[in-house]
Amino acid sequence: MYKHILLPTDGSKLATTAVKQGIQLAHSIGARVTIINVVPEYQMMMDEGFVLPTAPVVKKRFDEETSKRSNKILDEAKADATAAGVSCDGVTVRSGLPYEAIIKQAKKGKCDLIMMASHGRRGLSSILLGSETAKVLTHSTIPVLVVR
Repeated sequence: MYKHILLPTDGSKLATTAVKQGIQLAHSIGARVTIINVVPEYQMMMDEGFVLPTAPVVKKRFDEETSKRSNKILDEAKADATAAGVSCDGVTVRSGLPYEAIIKQAKKGKCDLIMMASHGRRGLSSILLGSETAKVLTHSTIPVLVVR
């Protein structure tokens, strides 16, 4: 069956539930997991077509804070995996397109399943805002299991 499961998480309650279920699945079938957290890239501020200058210290602070948050999310998930006796790696990736980073990591890590949370939005907001899960489902050639 599955030997290596990729578990994307943004640290939200729904994503954390999906990670925990992924760890349980991995434990039951003897698979290992890689947990990925995609953090946003620093974006320069724009105002009416003009790029506002930003100090390097702002970018550095942004990178430090997002890395710190990502490490916290991954450390908690890895602790859950360790407690369940599941082999686990954690990866932080910077990208403006999380779904692409998730698929790329799955291929790079030779994962045979991506297990992730649904976005949790319904109705018009789901249509307007889209969903990283829906994009992964659309573009991935690797099987995707969605947790709701």
